[in-house]
Amino acid sequence: MPAGVEGDGPRPHGLRRLLTEPRRPRAIARRPGAHWFVVGTVCIGAFMGQLDASIVTLAFPKLQHVFVATLGAVTWVGLTYLLVLVALVTPVGRVADMVGRKLLYIYGFLVFIIGSALCGLSPSLPALDAFRVLQAVGAAMLQANSVAIIVLAVPREKLGRGIGIQGAAQALGLALGPTVGGLLIGLGGWRLIFFVNVPAGIVGTVLGWFLIPRSRHLQGRVGFDWLGFALFVPAVAALLTTISFGTDLGWTSPVTLGLLAAVVVLFVAFVRWERHTPGPMVDLSLFRRVPFTAGIASGLLSYLVLFGVLFVVPFFLERAQRAGPARTGLELTVMPVALGVVAPFAGRLADRLGARPLTVAGMLVAAAALVLMAVAPGGGAALLAELGLLGAGLGLFTPPNNAAIMGSAPPHQSGVASGLLNMTRGLGTAMGLSLTGLVFALVAGTTTATSPAAVTGGYQAALLFLAVMALGAMVLAALRGQTELNLDPVLSAE
Repeated sequence: MPAGVEGDGPRPHGLRRLLTEPRRPRAIARRPGAHWFVVGTVCIGAFMGQLDASIVTLAFPKLQHVFVATLGAVTWVGLTYLLVLVALVTPVGRVADMVGRKLLYIYGFLVFIIGSALCGLSPSLPALDAFRVLQAVGAAMLQANSVAIIVLAVPREKLGRGIGIQGAAQALGLALGPTVGGLLIGLGGWRLIFFVNVPAGIVGTVLGWFLIPRSRHLQGRVGFDWLGFALFVPAVAALLTTISFGTDLGWTSPVTLGLLAAVVVLFVAFVRWERHTPGPMVDLSLFRRVPFTAGIASGLLSYLVLFGVLFVVPFFLERAQRAGPARTGLELTVMPVALGVVAPFAGRLADRLGARPLTVAGMLVAAAALVLMAVAPGGGAALLAELGLLGAGLGLFTPPNNAAIMGSAPPHQSGVASGLLNMTRGLGTAMGLSLTGLVFALVAGTTTATSPAAVTGGYQAALLFLAVMALGAMVLAALRGQTELNLDPVLSAE
């Protein structure tokens, strides 16, 4: 029996046992609410994986001092993780569709734990970068399968709510990373931000082993598309490097232009290969489905908006409003909290109303909040209300959009679809930081001595740019059509 497929028969032994998904205890599988155990377990990995994408930002000054390194060198501690994570989630999703989503999820936690422990023990900055690669591999194994596992376990009529909760966990992990990182560094130093993953990862591994159902409707095992992988990974790496360092290097510099040329050449070669190879890493026919393509594109813009705001608001509060880092972090928390509160309710509504009305309304609310922030820049209660409104709009958008993306993909390709969904999150994050930073710098300047008036002007320009991006996401969301979430979860027979 192939690994991860339900059925009766003798228990596997030796190495085969390590490559076969374990069965849930029958007492758990038969519980009426067992699917919520699955959602809760997946949320641990979703939260921790995204938390580690942003938690190191508060550690950069400390790392620079401890290792006597340049700011550019310590930035690679964050960029290395993001590059590997974004490049691997789609290929890992393809593998999971063949060998089993639960299998890769459990082993992903183990790799994540080992990588985190080694990061905390790192004796040098190059060693930390290397161990961040291992940590990101584990995170990719977790994230490529998280939504696919929810589709596997949750009944159709509750699927939107389940995906909403998972989306909220990921957004909260990304958004709360800087705040949590600051607290942990204050309590125990920079190494604690990595060591804290070890107990959380152990809990996630144990829960995943006992609570997640085994996979069904797997694709037949074929040779992995290594050439597609060899074209895809450097293309994504070159794209993220260009987005992340384009402002510093200069958008017309030879290095930036060379990277952009490499991105175009590699992606064109990748598409041509994937269209003709019999076992592609990414089945490009997915993008012929308007709901899938519209969901992926609008989702990318939504994360661009989210992280653009997380980038520009601290500059405004600290340099124009003279707020301290603690107050800035606390005020920013309003947005992810509002997102986390609204997202589960949006998922439940999506089960009844479909994705289109909620995604369109969510991005319209987000755009309105951004315009209000730009037209009347200020701090205090008004800014908190506007950040809360923005978070609510994003919370209204994200779960229905994720559910619609997964619902438009065939069950046997849910791993690939989940991987693509997570890849766009990473790309949106990088684009939000880079493009928002570019708009802000063009208006406000790039020095710390910039006047409060100039900072406010840059803040307003960046917010209006993000409002346009939100409206673009709204238009794309409207293109998906008025469809219900006709999702057929791949239910386990345990």
